[in-house]
Amino acid sequence: MADLKSKFLQVYAVLKSELLNDPCFEFTDDSRQWIERCAMLKSEINMLLPRSCHMLDYNVPGGKLNRGHSVVESYKLLNQEKELTDDELFLACSLGWCIEWVGMIAVNDGLILRNHISRILKRHFKGKPYYVDLLDLFNEVEFQTTHGQMIDLITTLVGEKDLSKYSLPLHRRIVQYKTAYYSFYLPVACALLMYGENLENHVNVKDILIEMGTYFQVQDDYLDCFGNPEEIGKIGTDIEDFKCSWLVVKALELCNEDQKQTLYENYGKQDPACVAKVKELYKSLKLQDVYLEYESRSYEKITNSIEAHPSKEVQAVLKSFLAKIYKRQK
Repeated sequence: MADLKSKFLQVYAVLKSELLNDPCFEFTDDSRQWIERCAMLKSEINMLLPRSCHMLDYNVPGGKLNRGHSVVESYKLLNQEKELTDDELFLACSLGWCIEWVGMIAVNDGLILRNHISRILKRHFKGKPYYVDLLDLFNEVEFQTTHGQMIDLITTLVGEKDLSKYSLPLHRRIVQYKTAYYSFYLPVACALLMYGENLENHVNVKDILIEMGTYFQVQDDYLDCFGNPEEIGKIGTDIEDFKCSWLVVKALELCNEDQKQTLYENYGKQDPACVAKVKELYKSLKLQDVYLEYESRSYEKITNSIEAHPSKEVQAVLKSFLAKIYKRQK
């Protein structure tokens, strides 16, 4: 994994250099400095620089890079772990970085980052037989992800806070479009295209990965409330932020009228006493046990679906994804 991360970051340096010297635009020193921040990753920039500086390094190479790494790992598994050529490794890393590039923030910065994806794909994949399929794939997943983000935002932030609009179907819809396509389906779909597969023949793979992405987000919702902040690396705020969390929609399903009133009066409030009341209600409804039952059912369903797939190579890819998230604590 250390070697992969090192290679992955080397490819980032190449791609960044290409983008900053793209002949289609005459960069000034100021515009180049805005995009570039040599030898700094996002965590360092967060501490040392104002938000307005060095857009490319601020937005792209932060975090664990799991989505990007997943393209390389999936492609290797499809090739039955054979040693990848330098060219194959570079192309797989490049697609991985295109996925990491999707992490857009400010509107204009986001437009620039989105165009970077197109430039990378054109430079390194235009001659490939699957080039058009890659363009279609990134366009489709970007459309799905941005609209999932929109549903999440308008549900949480627009209008009065109203828990009556929260439901499991709404939660699943937000998760499917905001998280699952981008984080789970896109890396595997990229690897399948590189491997020479037609994505229309792998609808069942998409379905499995969407189910896995849903399970992953339910885990996130659970850990936000019940996880150890030292392990997950943050203090959860879904209750304060009025998030359409799996926990609150399950609580609404299970609670009586008095308990529902408690939720309505306290959910979405910043007051620690209100947060404590919501968490106490979750415990009284035994949501921890409800979650463990959900996790067990989901794991069994996903595993059965994976083992029913005719390709052992595809099975290996899907099992590797599931192994990374099953029973995770962070």
